[in-house]
Amino acid sequence: MSGAARNGTTQYVWGYLREYEAERDDVLAAVDAVFGSGQLVLGPAVAGFEEAFAAWHGVAHCVGVDNGTNALVLGLRALGIGAGDEVITVSNTAAPTVVAIDQVGATPVFVDVHEDTYLMDVGQVEAAITPRTRALLPVHLYGQCVDLEALTAVADRHGLPILEDCAQAHGARRNGVLAGTTGRAAAFSFYPTKVLGAYGDAGAVLTSDPEVDANLRRLRYYGMEKVYHVVSTPGYNSRIDEVQAAILTRKLTRLDDYVAGRRAIAARYAEALGGTGLVLPALAPGNDHVYYVYVVRHPLREKVVEGMREHGVQLNISYPWPVHRQTGFAHLGLGEGSLPVTERLAGEIFSLPMYPSLTVGEQDHVIESLLDVLDRL
Repeated sequence: MSGAARNGTTQYVWGYLREYEAERDDVLAAVDAVFGSGQLVLGPAVAGFEEAFAAWHGVAHCVGVDNGTNALVLGLRALGIGAGDEVITVSNTAAPTVVAIDQVGATPVFVDVHEDTYLMDVGQVEAAITPRTRALLPVHLYGQCVDLEALTAVADRHGLPILEDCAQAHGARRNGVLAGTTGRAAAFSFYPTKVLGAYGDAGAVLTSDPEVDANLRRLRYYGMEKVYHVVSTPGYNSRIDEVQAAILTRKLTRLDDYVAGRRAIAARYAEALGGTGLVLPALAPGNDHVYYVYVVRHPLREKVVEGMREHGVQLNISYPWPVHRQTGFAHLGLGEGSLPVTERLAGEIFSLPMYPSLTVGEQDHVIESLLDVLDRL
């Protein structure tokens, strides 16, 4: 593996290029079918993907949108969330989760996470509910599910809808139940790095509620039900592209293979790195992890990251800044220590290379380098 291929962004680019090489004929056939159809916007490819993705999850409806952030925005709008409302979520997440809440005019209310799984501590949710709370937004982070049984019990007691953030959890299950099928709606991203990734931006919202489905279809199309006739506001131009939908339909048939590849890589990491001082990913009881990223912890993270850089391995940190401590959310007034577990994790977590086309030899290089760095700390 060359030094260039080990560099941060190029690790992903190389993984993408390998996938494209293996799937090129299928991808180009999908593109050609769209271009030859004469229907480039909200045509048969979108309808076909929506039907296939909904069926794969066993839900009634899928609405394709232009990206994962807007899947959250439109999901919140479809549930009636807006100005003055509060949405309970976590700060240990990618910023788009919280940006979406802010974009609809609502206020994010954070609960802390479990130190072992990094997932929402559902035991804190009930105390965070106020008369302004209108929704719960759990994040199925890094590839495994929040305790949805417990969260659903809280939601039912207070009459609150759940919008699942499934951007990192395609194919993940909890007690046999697929991520995205428990809440009233669920938002997915198909950004190219995701477990099920498009060849550009794309997203979708799942729901079995016909009213939510109808709201979503209006919202993504300017608020229209018929061409040129807006029946409700707000409205957006948030349609999934025909080309991305066609590619995703074909890739959906390989989703189980993508997950199996990630699990095999995770198993090799776990076998090689146990007992090294790294805190390895913890699997919550009942969960089937899909390892969107393989996140580990070490109190001397910066030294580990620098040591790995000397070995030609660039490591990612997901995420170095809790959302509530970022400048853009200073208006929330949450100072240092307000979410102690989240803040502690932000100083220790980092990710090891994880994509299905990572070879055993390349992974061995990562492992051997890491063992050397840890031994010299």
